[in-house]
Amino acid sequence: MRPLATTLASLLIVPLTACTGDSGGTDSAGSETGGATSGESAPTTGGPSGETGGPGSETGGSATDSATGSGGTVEPTSDPGGSTSGDPTSDSGSTTDDSTTGPVGPLDCLFEPFVNQGQLLIDYAQFDPVIGSHCKGTNHQDITDIERVVFLGDSVTVGTPPTQGKDFYRSELADMLVEKFGLMPPNDLWKQVNPIDGVALVKDSGDFSSCSKWGARTDDFVGQTEDCFPPDLFDKRTLIITTMGGNDLASIAKDGANGKPIDEVTAAAEAFIQLQREAVQWFVDDPDKFPNGVFVVYANIYEFTDGTGDLMSCPAAGLGGFDKPWEDPQLLKDLVLWINEQYMDIAVDTQTDMIFLLENFCGHGFKAGDPTAPCYRGPDNKTLFDLTCIHPNPDGHDLVKDLFTAVIDE
Repeated sequence: MRPLATTLASLLIVPLTACTGDSGGTDSAGSETGGATSGESAPTTGGPSGETGGPGSETGGSATDSATGSGGTVEPTSDPGGSTSGDPTSDSGSTTDDSTTGPVGPLDCLFEPFVNQGQLLIDYAQFDPVIGSHCKGTNHQDITDIERVVFLGDSVTVGTPPTQGKDFYRSELADMLVEKFGLMPPNDLWKQVNPIDGVALVKDSGDFSSCSKWGARTDDFVGQTEDCFPPDLFDKRTLIITTMGGNDLASIAKDGANGKPIDEVTAAAEAFIQLQREAVQWFVDDPDKFPNGVFVVYANIYEFTDGTGDLMSCPAAGLGGFDKPWEDPQLLKDLVLWINEQYMDIAVDTQTDMIFLLENFCGHGFKAGDPTAPCYRGPDNKTLFDLTCIHPNPDGHDLVKDLFTAVIDE
């Protein structure tokens, strides 16, 4: 894996996926009480503290422009480990594969909507994923003959007011899956949220379950899987859909801004990525656990500043504890980029699928009208976040549903 410091010179992606405004048991970042989980074993792919493959490592080549959507030369820069990154790579302007399905060459389809080409530098191609022809996510699984659907994760999946329950992406996606697979539909109570506990009003209904919860972090996967997967249902051919990790990232961003040592912040990032990996592996590593098949589709992590890092672009952002910058914003840039790339690495390693939530929401945040923003899409692009800054509005939920639908369908 290339050093991350070579990949992102101008984008501050602040991780605020789900939580500010969540009720009960949340901290000032909108995450559950307590810091991001630490002390877990680090990912085998390397992490952001100087291990091989992390932003502190000098091993591996630098990202090519065709893989990241950049134009021109990727310049070396100092990384969080204090070393200088590897040799810059100039764009040759050529590629060996122009397709979007099959072995990946460039991922230009992700960056085509952006006016300011070359400013959103994310290198997924280093992991050799298979990208769907729709360019809305990966295409590693042939999802067929589903008998049960389980939603796990955080408040993006549960749904939050002021959006109505019928407009939550899980409600809309459930309706699509009922028609596609001939499933027993959930009732209307399942599509509503319990605002006291931050969970679906009814956990199980029809062939659907929801164990997602407001404020959930990756260390909550254990409880959610225990709650939603009783042994007598393992024989059901199951589809798992989840958004998770935004609260972990929110906590990390807040901790860094408040002066926590960078080695502790990066250790927390390594730990939660490992927890995400272990959660996905729990479903797919033992073929006897789900003898009739199991499929996992999850989202990467979006943010509301359209790549500008301007936290004050949404007035309520300060209420979440994000009212001051990191002392060295480049450390946050590199760290968050690494985290998002590891989500892709997990999808490739486990042959599960990831939707491109970040890339599709970027340019639809609170700086959507800023022509200098990395994800600027042109004039008159609507905002897809609600007034909490970090949760989708009804149009945003429609987009999340469309992304999951595309990946499940192909």
